[in-house]
Amino acid sequence: MALAHEVAFEVNLIEDDGGLAGWAPVGTRTALSAHAERDTAMLISGAVSAAEPNERIRRSSGRYIVASRRADEEDGLRRAVPAGALVPRVTYRVVGWVSVQGQGDGRHHAVRVGLRVDGDGGDDERGSWLDCGAARVEVGGGWAEINGAFRLRASPRVAAVHVHGAPAGVDVKVMDLQVYATDRKARLTQLKEQTDKVRKRDVILKLGGGATMAGASIRVAQLENRFPFGSCINKTAIRNPKFVDFFCDNFDWAVFENELKWYSTEPQRGQINYRDADELLDFCHRYGKSARGHCIFWAVDGDVQQWVKDLGRDDLAAAVQGRLHGLLSRYAGRFRHYDVNNEMLHGRFYRDRLGDGVAPLMFREAARLDPAARLFVNDYNVLRGNDPNATPEKYVELVDALRRGGAAVGGIGVQGHMDSPVAGQVIRAALDKLAAAGGAPIWITELDVSEPDVGLRADDLEVVLREAYAHPAVEGVVLWGFMEGQMWRRDAYLVDADGTVNEAGQRFLQLQREWRSDARGIVDGDGRFKFRGFHGTYVAQVTTATGKMLKTFTVENGDNSLELDLDIEI
Repeated sequence: MALAHEVAFEVNLIEDDGGLAGWAPVGTRTALSAHAERDTAMLISGAVSAAEPNERIRRSSGRYIVASRRADEEDGLRRAVPAGALVPRVTYRVVGWVSVQGQGDGRHHAVRVGLRVDGDGGDDERGSWLDCGAARVEVGGGWAEINGAFRLRASPRVAAVHVHGAPAGVDVKVMDLQVYATDRKARLTQLKEQTDKVRKRDVILKLGGGATMAGASIRVAQLENRFPFGSCINKTAIRNPKFVDFFCDNFDWAVFENELKWYSTEPQRGQINYRDADELLDFCHRYGKSARGHCIFWAVDGDVQQWVKDLGRDDLAAAVQGRLHGLLSRYAGRFRHYDVNNEMLHGRFYRDRLGDGVAPLMFREAARLDPAARLFVNDYNVLRGNDPNATPEKYVELVDALRRGGAAVGGIGVQGHMDSPVAGQVIRAALDKLAAAGGAPIWITELDVSEPDVGLRADDLEVVLREAYAHPAVEGVVLWGFMEGQMWRRDAYLVDADGTVNEAGQRFLQLQREWRSDARGIVDGDGRFKFRGFHGTYVAQVTTATGKMLKTFTVENGDNSLELDLDIEI
């Protein structure tokens, strides 16, 4: 859809000189004051990333505003966005730095940034609040980065950026806050360039017979991409022929929606039933799909069955061991991945009752019982920049703590339940932080993009997939379903209930075609053929006047050109 207004990309809509001009207090007692930070050498705005050579590097100004004498968590400060500056259907980034000061050094508080919209933005946005980012800040611990985004469906009459969130009595500090439109086309161009570097390789095929093969025609077609895509399945979905056809044609991996979770396999103490999980695993085996084991435990209280909650400490410890031994002994070697204790950033059920040592114990026991399986942490909101409980930094701290306890953390799972809008640079920044400090490959394990407008859903899905595919630390993407009526979240499906592939699904298929190589040409005078292709498995068809020959080969990841001798006789 064409935009009705001209958009100035990468221009800060709330530019200021670091003083109080343009800022207003929120709260009857709140007072604002302007200050300067002396040491800003280590601060680089969330508007840029050192990993992005095409983006400008901007040092912090060091000038900031303090909101003091706050009487409520909603108190803070706000700054109006100029009238007419916000254009519907455009994704805007919100970046900057926040900090807190006051009593209680070492305590952490959430600071949130949002957009208050009032007026002609439609019923759903009149007087509404849009989350634009959040950070978890330590009192006396310096500055934390805000890196979020928003998008409007219609033009607002009035809009203002608000900063608030810490408890009453804690001062909130804001430095270098920016709001600017992202240039989607420019970003996609960057991602295509990065994808070429990360996922492709120069290949030289040397045909047997050397010069005698000169002039032969050759076609090189990719059979399988080394980067896997998967989807969530469930016992109802696999009885739908249209679901099965789309799944088998487009995915390499499966994950079970609920059937392997403890509350499904043992809803009542001692009543163990793996029938549904067995059926899904047999389905995967029948169609040659790898499977992720989701999940051995779930750390969130609300997702633990009541009989487990009722156990005393000793009985709970025994039940944990029983679950580990029962599940992993039964399926040893059949699940390539396991999410060991799901969503530990958002829940502490087992750690609160059995101590922090139980989490690494779960990993150690799982590794002993099924040493071939890769063991994952798995959590949500890590890619979104709006959850102070699920920042990349907190996730890295969790992984480090598990490893200190002897846990073999073999993978970092970021679920990817995305709401609109999706800002690629926010995702990239989170992936960079996980890759730099996590020391394990990253999988997006439960991707869905919830957006009623299927065109915007397609655009947002494309952003997530391109960011993942262009990042060297990401090894795979699993969707949390794809068909209407067979998914947990509404407005996220790629295939309508009748089997029609919608615009979002077509975009997914388009990307899969784009990321598969097909090269044609003529063998040179030395019996060689050169091409650049995605990592994966190929077949080469060589045609001469005397016949045709097929030969398969594999292109693995590597920095240098790959030379392969193909023993072809015609």
